[in-house]
Amino acid sequence: MRYLKAIVVSLIAILVVCALNRPWGSIPAFGPLLSPFVGFWQNAESVPDSDEEISVNGTQAPVTVVFDDMAVPHVFAQNDHDVYFAQGYLTARDRLWQMEFQTHAAAGRLSEIVGDRALPLDRFNREIGMIYGAEQAMKAMMSDPIAKQIVEAYSAGVNAWISRLKPADYPIEYKLLGYAPEPWSVLKCALLLKAMTSTLASGADDLQMSNVRQKFGAAVTNDLFPDYPDHEDPIIPPGTKWDFKPLNVPKSADSGSIANSLALNWPASDPAIGSNDWAVGAQKSATGYPILANDPHLTLSLPSIWYQIQLVSPTMNACGVSLPGSPGVIIGFNKNIAWGVTNVGADVLDFYKIRFRDASKQEYFHGGVWKPVRRRLEVIKVKGQSDVIDTVYYTHHGPIVNQAGQRGFRANIPSGYAARWIAHEPTNELRCYYILNRAKNYTDYVEALAYYGAPAQNFVFADNNKDIAISPNGKFPLKWKEQGKYLLDGTNPAHDWQGWIPPAQNPRVKNPPRGFVSSANQFSTDPSYPYYINWQFAPAERGIRINQRLAAMQRVTTDSMRQLQNDLYNLRAAMALPKLLPTINASTLNGDQARALTILKSWNYQNDTSAIGATIFTEWNRQLNDAIWKDEFDRGDTLLTRLPSFDRTLRLIERDPKAHWFDNVNTRPIETMTDVLASSFRATCDSLAKKHGPIGPAWAWGTHKATAIRHLVPGLDAFSALNVQIGGGSGIVNATTERTGPSWRMVVELGPTPSAHGIYPGGQSGNPGSPNYQNMIETWRTGQLTELVYLQSAQDKNQHIKRTMTLK
Repeated sequence: MRYLKAIVVSLIAILVVCALNRPWGSIPAFGPLLSPFVGFWQNAESVPDSDEEISVNGTQAPVTVVFDDMAVPHVFAQNDHDVYFAQGYLTARDRLWQMEFQTHAAAGRLSEIVGDRALPLDRFNREIGMIYGAEQAMKAMMSDPIAKQIVEAYSAGVNAWISRLKPADYPIEYKLLGYAPEPWSVLKCALLLKAMTSTLASGADDLQMSNVRQKFGAAVTNDLFPDYPDHEDPIIPPGTKWDFKPLNVPKSADSGSIANSLALNWPASDPAIGSNDWAVGAQKSATGYPILANDPHLTLSLPSIWYQIQLVSPTMNACGVSLPGSPGVIIGFNKNIAWGVTNVGADVLDFYKIRFRDASKQEYFHGGVWKPVRRRLEVIKVKGQSDVIDTVYYTHHGPIVNQAGQRGFRANIPSGYAARWIAHEPTNELRCYYILNRAKNYTDYVEALAYYGAPAQNFVFADNNKDIAISPNGKFPLKWKEQGKYLLDGTNPAHDWQGWIPPAQNPRVKNPPRGFVSSANQFSTDPSYPYYINWQFAPAERGIRINQRLAAMQRVTTDSMRQLQNDLYNLRAAMALPKLLPTINASTLNGDQARALTILKSWNYQNDTSAIGATIFTEWNRQLNDAIWKDEFDRGDTLLTRLPSFDRTLRLIERDPKAHWFDNVNTRPIETMTDVLASSFRATCDSLAKKHGPIGPAWAWGTHKATAIRHLVPGLDAFSALNVQIGGGSGIVNATTERTGPSWRMVVELGPTPSAHGIYPGGQSGNPGSPNYQNMIETWRTGQLTELVYLQSAQDKNQHIKRTMTLK
C-alpha cells in the first residue's frame, strides 16, 4: 500500500509537471514562469554601482556610456554609426518587451501572443494598412543614405542585446505570455512610428457628420458644427501675414449625395490626448535667453512611453527623450536649440465610397473607367489555432476596411469604404530628427521640418540667437474647404486629394510681437490661412488659459514655466458657471443637492485633488450636454451621430435660451432651458451620491478621477500604478485625466550652457522588478522636475553621475 501511494503521488507529480510545461491553447505554460532557474525569480533587479566593460559585435570604435542617478544613459561615441548602435542596445536592454509588443500590435500580430481574443484588433490593423504604411516608410528611409545608416545601426544595436539573452534573462512579460524575443528589423522601427501616427492621426467622424447632415439638413449642421468656434485663440496669432503666394485651392465638389446606411464606429479624436508647448522670447525671460516648455499628453502607461537619453557624437550633442524602438531624440535640446511638439489634429484620414464592377471585386469605377483592384493577403497567426487569412482590397485611395460579412474591431464600418490615410505615405521623419538633433539655428529648424510627414505636429522652437518660432507642420493634403468633413465619393476624381500644401507654406510664425509662441492643440490659424487643414481641433480652453498666463508673465524662469505646466484652473467652468448657477432654484433641491450647489458656488475653479466642485462640474457638464442634445441625436436607430461641442452648447445657453433644442422630444411637456439645467443638476448629484455615497471626501476630484498608470497588458494591476492622486483634467493645462496626461514634462533655458529639467510618470527600466521601473511617478505627481544632466564629455564631473559602461 505504501508503494502504491508513492507511485500515485509520483504520477500526479509527473502529470502536474507535464501540465505546467506545455501550453493549453492560448494559455501559456506556467512551469517556466515558476522555475527557479529561468522563471520570474530571475527578474529581480538591483541597480549596478560599479563601472563595467562589455564586449559587443557591431561597434566601429569603443563607446563610453555614463549613467546618472536616474539611470539615464549619456552616450559618447566616436562616430554616428556607433551612437545609434549604442542607443538601440541600451534601449533594448531597458525596454525590449515594450518595443516588441508595440510593434506586434501595430503589425496585427498580437494573436500570435495572446490567442484569438486579439484577432479583431489584428484584423483591423491589417485592414487599415499599418504594415503597408510601415513598408512605405521603410522604402523612404532606406532610399535616404543618412536615414538608412541611422536605422540599420539602431537595429543592429537592438539585435546585439537580444543575442546576449538566455531564457532566464527574458523580460517577465515574455515569461508570463509564453513567447520569446525575435530579431529586430528596420520594419519594426517603421511600425513603431506608424503606431504613433495611428494614435495621433487616426481620429475621424466623417460618417457621423454625414449622418448628422442626412438627418438635420445642411443648414442645421452648419449651425451646430461650425468651421470656426466662438471662443478661440489660435496657435498662429491672428493678423499674422502669410509671406507666400498660395496654390490654387481645388474647387469644392458636392459630397452631400453619398448614401450611407450603416454606422461607422470609428474613433473620434480624443480631446484628452493633446499636449502643450510654448516658448518665451528673451524680452520676457529672466535669463535674457528664450525658455521653452513642452508636455505631450498621451495615454499614461507602464513601461513609460518615453525613454530619456543623451546622444553625443562628432556631429551632435542632443539630450531629451526618445521613443523606444525609434532612433534619435524626439523631444529635447542641444547646446544651440530646443524643440518640442504637440499634436495638430489635421484631417488626414478620409473615407471613400467604392463602386465595384461586380462581386469579385477585381475592378472599381473611378473617373469614368474601371480600374484594377490590388489584393493583399494578410496571414494572421493565432496562438493555439490555425492561421487566419484575410484578403484586403486596395484602391488608389487606400485599403477597404471591414468587408461585408466580416465582424471587425470597428464592427460597424460600412462595407465598401476605402481609407485614404496619411500613414500610407512614404515619409521620412528620421531625417527630420537627424537635422533637429544637430540644428544650430532657425534655418536648420525650417530645413528639418520640410522632411516631416506624420503625425502632423506643432513644432515649437527656441535658440541661442534669441529666436522663437512655432509651426503646425506635417504633410498636409491640398483640399477644398471641408473636404473630408463628410464621406467622399470614390468614383469622382474631384474628391481625390489634389496634391500637397508646400512645406514652406505650412503655417509658421517667428518672433511674434507678443513675445511668446504656444500651442495646445487648438485651431492652427484664424480663417485667413488660405488652405484647409481641418474644420475642428481640440477645445480652446487650454490654449486660451496658457496665452492669458504667458501674456501676463515677465522675467520668466524655469520654475514659472513649471508652475504653468501644473496649472489647475478650469476655464470651462469659469466660462459656464456664471451662466448656469443663477438658473438653479435651491428651494427645489434635497439635502445633498443643495449642499452641492453651495459648494459649486464657492468653488475657486481649481481642479485640485480635494476639490469637490471639480467633480460636480465635470459630471454636470456631461449630463447637461446629453440632456440638451441626445434626444434628437440619439434616437435608437441605426444612425450613429456625434453631439455639438461645448463651445456651441455655451453659445446656445448665452444667446438662444428659448431654442427648441432644450425640449426633450421624448417627453410630453415642453422643457425650457431652466428645466433642463435644473433636472441635469439634480441627476448629477444623484449619480454622484449613488457612486460615492453622501456628499463628502469621497466626492473629491482626485478620488473621483482616480488616475491610473496601467501596464500595457490589460489586467496586470500588480505592474500598474493605480489611483494616483493628482489634479487636472480634460481641458485643464495640467491635462491629467483617468487614463491620459502629461507623458513628459520638459523646460529648457537656452543660453551659453543650456539648463534643462524634465520628468515622466514611470522610470527608465521596463522591468517591474527594477527600482527604476516607476521611481519618477511621485516627482511627476507632485508637479516637480528633475535636472536633465547635460554633459559635454564623458569626463565631465557632475554630482548625479553614478557609473560608466564601455561598449567595445
